[in-house]
Amino acid sequence: MDVRFESSRRETSRMNTQELRENFLVERLLVKDQLKLVYSHYDRVIIGGALPVAEPLTLETHPELRAEYFLERREMGVINVGGDGEVEADGQKYPLQKLDCLYLGKGVRSVQFTSQNSDNPAVFYLLSAPAHQSYPTRKLTKEEASPAVMGNQKTANRRTIYKYIHADGIKSAQLVMGLTILEQGSVWNTMPAHTHTRRMEAYFYFDVPQDQRVFHFMGEPLETRHLLVANHEAIVSPPWSIHSGCGTSNYGFIWGMAGENYTYTDMDPAPIHELR
Repeated sequence: MDVRFESSRRETSRMNTQELRENFLVERLLVKDQLKLVYSHYDRVIIGGALPVAEPLTLETHPELRAEYFLERREMGVINVGGDGEVEADGQKYPLQKLDCLYLGKGVRSVQFTSQNSDNPAVFYLLSAPAHQSYPTRKLTKEEASPAVMGNQKTANRRTIYKYIHADGIKSAQLVMGLTILEQGSVWNTMPAHTHTRRMEAYFYFDVPQDQRVFHFMGEPLETRHLLVANHEAIVSPPWSIHSGCGTSNYGFIWGMAGENYTYTDMDPAPIHELR
């Protein structure tokens, strides 16, 4: 498990491109027949990816957690962005098609990830946060996630938002999670930008064509920076940072949050004309 400590706002403003990528970009998150994890000290969130092809993958605990099993003191959200797959949690099997979500509460001891077809494997994105109480395991399909269409084609941000783990959806201790799909011809996400200093956020980009990229904007509203992001790469977004992006084609991304405030709409706007 890769462990990443936090970086201050002043330190970040002085980073070069490579330093920004080393601290905030998660590359090679999806590796065939491996389960990769990155532990961030921003609200102690763990970002993960599981790509089971030839054999199932088991969620193991790690020495850094000092826990008997991974979810002893944690909760986790899982979203599949690939072919048909299955998650087995404490002996119960949950089939997940593309864009289906599964929530695993504190206390789930055994978790295993499987693909139904090795030629079109499942691609599981994982997001885990500490949990102070247990909530039941629950699956939600994209059709059940109350999709909402937002944005405008004139501003190139026509998109559909799917909310899975939140106050009015799947209940959790602190994890909030969902995804956004941009329509063809739309490329902007989360603009106007915002911050929320009461919680951090993580972005995972998917369905980005191989020869295309997303410009992910981060940093303080008056000191913005950017990262070039490829398919199946993730971003660790500090509480003080904006998190917005513009792609060279349309794409999808999973957003997830953890921290003090559980309210989805809690945000501090950064008007476009004030950005620097």
